Amino acid sequence: VQLVESGGGSVQAGGSLRLSCTASGSHFDSHGMGWFRQAPGKEREGLSCISNTGDTTYYADSVKGRFTVSRDNAKNTLFLQMNNLKPEDTAMYYCATRPFPNCAGSSWGVATLYQYWGQGTQVTVSS
Repeated sequence: VQLVESGGGSVQAGGSLRLSCTASGSHFDSHGMGWFRQAPGKEREGLSCISNTGDTTYYADSVKGRFTVSRDNAKNTLFLQMNNLKPEDTAMYYCATRPFPNCAGSSWGVATLYQYWGQGTQVTVSS
């Protein structure tokens, strides 16, 4: 499985970006998918997870109400709509696959529970 993120860039505070993560290989619709980010000098932070069917989603408190995760299984693509961006959202953003259809419940944000990772896309938010 290969994951390729896109859609990052530089925006001013209050702006929006939509990240995409396209997966190669088969059975995209059999895996839960997550979004993470990592800023320089900080640990990787779980942002959101979506189950294989899209009927269950999880969000970190830091992005709840501003970010929305979705997926298009027909196009093997995961999305993260990011609104009202803040300077503290500046980071490298990664998508990752779960080895199972679900998001691991309350452990959804644990990076070691994800199997494959993309190379990341940079998001920079200026004040």
